[in-house]
Amino acid sequence: IQGISEFLPISSSAHLILVSNLYDLKTSSLLIDISLHLGSLLAIIFFFRKDLFNLKNNQKLLSLIIIGSIPLVIFGYILHTTELIHLLRNIKVIAWTTLFFGIILYFSDQRKADQNISTNLNIKSIIFIGLFQILALIPGVSRAGITMTAARFLNFNRVDSGKISFLLSIPAL
Repeated sequence: IQGISEFLPISSSAHLILVSNLYDLKTSSLLIDISLHLGSLLAIIFFFRKDLFNLKNNQKLLSLIIIGSIPLVIFGYILHTTELIHLLRNIKVIAWTTLFFGIILYFSDQRKADQNISTNLNIKSIIFIGLFQILALIPGVSRAGITMTAARFLNFNRVDSGKISFLLSIPAL
């Protein structure tokens, strides 16, 4: 489930929770979800290995990825330390967020795209995308989907929106 849903704009965490509830598995824990995301992280690093090694030559992109990840780290820490994260792991929350953010993704994808990473990704746009990424802490909100949505709202094309999303996923995962 994790291997398929992580790379689509659907929430892999939500699917793990739903399957655990559907089959009455007692193993639906945050620790298991984190362990499964480690596999996704390794796959992304392997796929983007050429881009990642090129980051040494492209300090701007590396800096932007780090800056774009800061909001997620801060809010993730707050949700974890306050234990609010456990309240969000609820089927009703998953259902509503999946529906709502699926509709938002649809509308963002209708926009024209004329921006690309090499010339248009800047600190303002990466912070905007990073702030959207915070929403992915809620099960049902796909991290890939919400970051692609934000990039599409900024008029990045689909390929570059996906690339931005996956590069931002490395610190997130």
